[in-house]
Amino acid sequence: MDVDGTLTDGSLYYGKNGEELKRFYVRDGMGIVLLHKAGIKTAFLTSEDSGIVIARAQKLGISEVVLGSRNKVKDYKSLLEKFNIDNDEAVFIGDDLNDSHLMEFASCSVCPSDAIPQIKDLAGFVCENRGGHGAVREICEMILHSKKIEIKLEENW
Repeated sequence: MDVDGTLTDGSLYYGKNGEELKRFYVRDGMGIVLLHKAGIKTAFLTSEDSGIVIARAQKLGISEVVLGSRNKVKDYKSLLEKFNIDNDEAVFIGDDLNDSHLMEFASCSVCPSDAIPQIKDLAGFVCENRGGHGAVREICEMILHSKKIEIKLEENW
């Protein structure tokens, strides 16, 4: 999945010393955790090169992170190979022009409801939720539902 605009609302916050901050939605993160509990692999694929993305990936248990991607199709293909899955077994979520080539390539491409119009036109599915406000969780739940997987967390998960 892309990060900025899908897992975040696309906003950047800067502190007075120039430190960059991003806002992530906890329920999107729980959706990713539920996928992992079901044995479904996830990855971040972003054109940004940010330690914040690494920190979020670590928190969520995502081991595959591609930062600074300038060719998302090529990097996506590498992830498919690494995960040993076919294109038609994967889902990609993106929101902006830099995702367009991959949106066209991916067998299943989705976008948040607030993605730019060109991306909405390319998406096989447009979420009801906005980026950073539940779009990723929506897709996670759809994947689990389509596989008829119901995850219940134990008290000590």
